[in-house]
Amino acid sequence: MRSGNPILKEDTFAPVGRGAVMTVQGTVTRALILLVLAVAGASTVWGRALAEPGSGVVGVGIAAGVLGGLVMAIATILRPAWAPVTAPIYALLEGVFLGAISAIFEARYPGIAIQAVALTFGTAFAMLALYKAGILRATPAFTRGVVAATGAIFLLYLASFVLRLFGVEMPFLHDAGPIGILISVAIVAVAALNLVLDFDLIERGAAGGAPRYMEWYGAFALMVTLVWLYLEILRLLARLQRR
Repeated sequence: MRSGNPILKEDTFAPVGRGAVMTVQGTVTRALILLVLAVAGASTVWGRALAEPGSGVVGVGIAAGVLGGLVMAIATILRPAWAPVTAPIYALLEGVFLGAISAIFEARYPGIAIQAVALTFGTAFAMLALYKAGILRATPAFTRGVVAATGAIFLLYLASFVLRLFGVEMPFLHDAGPIGILISVAIVAVAALNLVLDFDLIERGAAGGAPRYMEWYGAFALMVTLVWLYLEILRLLARLQRR
């Protein structure tokens, strides 16, 4: 059994034996640190974009966030032991990216960014509450379904990207019509369900005695899912306001 999050695998949190080990509380603390760094990066770009609309800071922020964040993500995935260094850098760069993207959406739909932030954290806390209450559990069937849905979404976005290179739009995927909105809601739901799988594997990693640096890796994995969830909620809200 594995997580729908591609960076969380069954063997990611292999036991370390003796020495400092991973804890759930430690992972939560590090996740909060990453969130603070992401907010700092986003706030910096957001403030510059509002103060100097024509400065080009949005374009630079998107480029730096996408390219730098991708490099740091790959480095973290390939070398989990580097996570104490690469995860904070990733969070800061993703914050820069999110600040730039949010500024673009905010210019078109005033107030949308704060709504997306509120809904993202509200969804995350709701999923955590449901997980802790035992209502949502990462059973084998649940995991297979979420993994399959996540893979399908990835292939859908990949196909859409390739088709756009040839000037072809994927039907309904980017529309603000009823079908497009339903697709967006479904993608948001899948992103949210990935949090359940992440919570489960982090708990099992802590219970299995994974090395201490995996706290940073687990926090990084949560950050990846939260970034995806925020972007999908932002897209959904934009579609709703376009109608």
